[in-house]
Parts: sequence; C-alpha cells; structure tokens
Amino acid sequence: MTAYAKIAISLPPDDLAAADRLARAQDRSRSWIVAEAIRRYVAEQERESVHALGSSRAAQVKRDLALTATERIREADELGVLSVASSRPIEQPRTFQTYDAFAKWRRRGRT
Repeated sequence: MTAYAKIAISLPPDDLAAADRLARAQDRSRSWIVAEAIRRYVAEQERESVHALGSSRAAQVKRDLALTATERIREADELGVLSVASSRPIEQPRTFQTYDAFAKWRRRGRT
C-alpha cells in the first residue's frame, strides 16, 4: 500500500460530494479519488505540454490556415527557394586509398 502524506485542502461542496459518491461507488477512499484525480490531471498536462505550440507558432499556424491552398503552396515555394539560397554546401568526408595518401595530404596542410 502506498503511503499518503496528510494535507488540508478546501473544496467546493459539490466537488466534495461528487468525490464521496465516486469513492463509495468504487469502494475507494476519498484520498484515493483525490490522488487519482491529481495523477490524471498531471499526466494530461504533461501530454499537452509536449504537443503545445508556443504562442508565436500558434499564431503562425492560424495565419497559415487562413491562406488558400494556392497561397500556401506559393509561400512554401518561396521558403524553399530562400532555404536553398541560404544553405551552405555540405562538405563531403575525405577518403583515402592508403594511409600513405592520407599522410601526404596531411603534410600538405589539409587542403
């Protein structure tokens, strides 16, 4: 059995009555019902925070959804051009046929 810490909380009468009804119906203690409610609430909040967007990103999504399909495609096309234009070429790893070829390259100053 899990140990419980004692706390004092104040609840609206209707919420307390609902918790008591549920406790009787499930043959559980009031404490178990309150603890279970907290566990579920915390789990839900953690799930939502993982999927939540920041306020600026949420605003951007709203603006994007207000666009027509054609406008969205045009913007995506423009962003693609911008990203290609601003990206640096990817440097390929160097390979050598032999260790001697590597050593010679290294002595020349790695160019």
